Amino acid sequence: MNFQKRNYEEDCDRLRQFLESHYTHDPETGKKVFKYSDMVRDVANREAVTVEIDLDEVAEFDEDLASAIRANTIRYQRLLSSTLDELIPKYRSVANPPVKDILDTYIEHRLLLEARQHPDEATRDSRPANQRFPPQLMRRFEVGFVDPKARFTAAAVRDVKANQIGKLVSVKGIVTRATEVKPQLEVATYTCDRCGSEIFQPIGGPSFKPLTDCLAKECTENKSGGRLNLEHRGSKFTKFQELKIQEHTDQVPEGGIPRQITVHCRGQVCRNASPGDHVVVQGVSLPLMGTGFNRGLLSDTVFEAHKIYKMNKSEVENDQELTEEEIEEIRSGDYYHKLATSIAPEIFGHTDVKKALLLLLIGGTNKNT
Repeated sequence: MNFQKRNYEEDCDRLRQFLESHYTHDPETGKKVFKYSDMVRDVANREAVTVEIDLDEVAEFDEDLASAIRANTIRYQRLLSSTLDELIPKYRSVANPPVKDILDTYIEHRLLLEARQHPDEATRDSRPANQRFPPQLMRRFEVGFVDPKARFTAAAVRDVKANQIGKLVSVKGIVTRATEVKPQLEVATYTCDRCGSEIFQPIGGPSFKPLTDCLAKECTENKSGGRLNLEHRGSKFTKFQELKIQEHTDQVPEGGIPRQITVHCRGQVCRNASPGDHVVVQGVSLPLMGTGFNRGLLSDTVFEAHKIYKMNKSEVENDQELTEEEIEEIRSGDYYHKLATSIAPEIFGHTDVKKALLLLLIGGTNKNT
């Protein structure tokens, strides 16, 4: 397979052009509505949190860019976040947006302190990377890609193969389990008990090793052995929820076992599905390496959700519509024998034993006796 090397700087420029130039017409007034420019403005003024990019609209703007996003979604999610970092100051209506939580207050105070201590921008950028504010800490928004038309052609859980890892995929099934929404650490902030420096540690996975020794220039040169303390108020947490999605019964081959997949939801994607819901999940299938003694050559796969659609009753009924062969088989009768042979179909014969097991499963006594 030939992979074309892409120029990601040009793709960032194309994303910026798309966000600023794409528009639709208002059906009532006929005026132009700059959908994504308004979305960026709302995010800049802390009136919205999520930026969802419709890939059908991207395809109208640049088909090649839309195909690249579908094939390498995680990379373009980061590129989109970087592009929004550059656009947000331009679209901010007020110098100081409203404070929504304690992290906003922390960032505002730290920016004022940084401007006072390092008035020269060149000096500010010359500091070590772990002492500069990481982009993940400064971002107060979430980005994701959606493909509305793909929800109607969603694949079964067993059809998600290795060649689809890293790509935007739609999977349908039923939610069998949903954990509670818990905070997940995204950026850890530490303070040194000797020099008072702040150290930042971006977290890129489900687990991390906390820093203990100060890495600031003052402590390393003086060899003072400063110890780091985790500051929860200055750290950034995001909502996290885990779902288990099991494939529908009509997608399971005869004699097979229903398969399920683990779905990770973050931020605004959480709390969009409950156990028993029939859903279509759009996201990216990723390998999850083990840690410690569980690390090996094999890895589990998780599904990073970008969007969750709840299937309505008509969609569920259409998916489970009976075929002509199934209707004829139902009309043929002899249910007792068919139910018995459906028990352990991989074992040939032993019909009498299977009938006994069937009666044990569904048998009972009359309540009137």
